[in-house]
Amino acid sequence: MSDFALKVSNVSKLYAKGPKALNGVSLEIKPGEIFGLLGPNGAGKSTLINIISSIVRKDEGSIQVYEHDLDKNPTEIKYDIGLVPQEISFDPFLTVEQTLQFQSGYFGIKDNQSYIEEVLERLSLIDKRDNRTRALSGGMKRRLLIAKALIHKPRLLILDEPTAGVDVELRHNLWNYVVDLNKQGTTVLLTTHYIEEAQNLCNRVAIIDKGEIQAMDQTQTLIDQLGEEKVFTLQLKNNHTKVPTELQKYKVKLIEPGHTLEIIINPDDIEQLFADIQTAKLDIKNFQLSEQKLEDVFLKLTYNRNEN
Repeated sequence: MSDFALKVSNVSKLYAKGPKALNGVSLEIKPGEIFGLLGPNGAGKSTLINIISSIVRKDEGSIQVYEHDLDKNPTEIKYDIGLVPQEISFDPFLTVEQTLQFQSGYFGIKDNQSYIEEVLERLSLIDKRDNRTRALSGGMKRRLLIAKALIHKPRLLILDEPTAGVDVELRHNLWNYVVDLNKQGTTVLLTTHYIEEAQNLCNRVAIIDKGEIQAMDQTQTLIDQLGEEKVFTLQLKNNHTKVPTELQKYKVKLIEPGHTLEIIINPDDIEQLFADIQTAKLDIKNFQLSEQKLEDVFLKLTYNRNEN
């Protein structure tokens, strides 16, 4: 048994125009993990996933999926991976069930009907099995993408923004299914803009920005290490169009429509903050002091770099 499900070593990718999409990216995912890859738009997440999935060629570095090397065993790696891409693409004339039957045949699986029905049931597609894919709603098409990725029982499931544009019920159903698959031994690599999902689901996370890994660790460890500051939220009685001068020295954000101030602060500075609030003569309706979350760590690592 391999010590890793995915090992990415010093992978770089330069497109014809623009900066490097990836610049020496390295990460390792252990078998049985749910691993989150987080980053803003254009950070390099999809490029890395497309390289792992043999859709895009890397310029440098190496990639291994379990015991297989991408350069030496690309076909074997395709059997190991189930990819749920962001883009939705199906043969519009096939039914839902036919789509999964053809996908089974692509992987050489001759008798897969019982598993097809299990997947359709778990993804609430069983009533749509005879519908042509062109007649499906956006959420149903997203479910079918996930079903296609699972149909050959891959050891590594890659989910690239799988819940983008889908309803809350499907999101919860999907994550329950993913957790069940993970308990059965499937390793999961997830990218999502819903940072709270990553915090709740992922054993470990890596934050990527501008083609480079900015941080990678156990999810809670990352929060503890980089989230020592507190989030102080002020709800104001009056509307404000800008941050009061007395508070501009803090990491502060005025939230529209101007009744809320959100301040990230070190606990040692809270006493001074209260003094500055009093000097600013703010009419306060309510306030709350809370611990930082993974989303706050994410914003700290990506927002500050993008400001430079």
